[in-house]
Amino acid sequence: MTADVPTILATSAFLHSGGRGAFDLRPGRAHRLAAELANTTTPRICFLGQAGGDAEARIGAYYAAFAGTEFVASHLQLFPMPNVADIRAHLLAQDVIWVGGGSVANLCAIWRVHGVDEILHEAWQAGVVLGGVSAGSICWHVGGSTDSFGPELRGFTDGLGFLPFSNGVHYDAEERRRPMMHELIASGMLPDGYATDDGAGLIFRGTSLSEAVADHEGPRGYELRRAPDGSVRETPLPTRVLT
Repeated sequence: MTADVPTILATSAFLHSGGRGAFDLRPGRAHRLAAELANTTTPRICFLGQAGGDAEARIGAYYAAFAGTEFVASHLQLFPMPNVADIRAHLLAQDVIWVGGGSVANLCAIWRVHGVDEILHEAWQAGVVLGGVSAGSICWHVGGSTDSFGPELRGFTDGLGFLPFSNGVHYDAEERRRPMMHELIASGMLPDGYATDDGAGLIFRGTSLSEAVADHEGPRGYELRRAPDGSVRETPLPTRVLT
């Protein structure tokens, strides 16, 4: 089964770490929420790691995280070449597509080279839940703040644009994230949008925000709107804590 409307879960939420090394990981509450949104108890989930250059260690960590759980895991690799014969068929067969963090600029560029951007749009419209963290959250939007071009944050405006908003990730975790999003929206470089603290996520049904969620108490989602005087009004969103 799939989502009853096109659904995106855009987060700053990570896999759960047991603290015993890089492979001691389990699905986070956001991943189980994605399965719930897809209306399935045995979710087929595909990991896309192009933002991190399809690093094999990261791909392995995802398989370790989902091993022995209700999830049926797979991955799409594009470096050095696709690992599946039919990208479209593979992605459309999923319940959830989860995109990892890294460089959102590189991510969107490599997707466009392979036509994955168009396939993802088709999958979204077909009810496959699209989700991800960090770069895997910004990518669905018009853009956001990014360190894709170096350690100093810059504006990124070449996202897929499925959602006609800006998106700010790691809002409470990196000192420059909040002021940079305000600057980008105030200048008009980015449109109005939303942001998430680490651990928080945003559920979009169609192109409308449905709900803000968090995997523990504390993190919030935020609405960011440019005021007539050019300032940016930040409004904390009611945020449901996942259990």
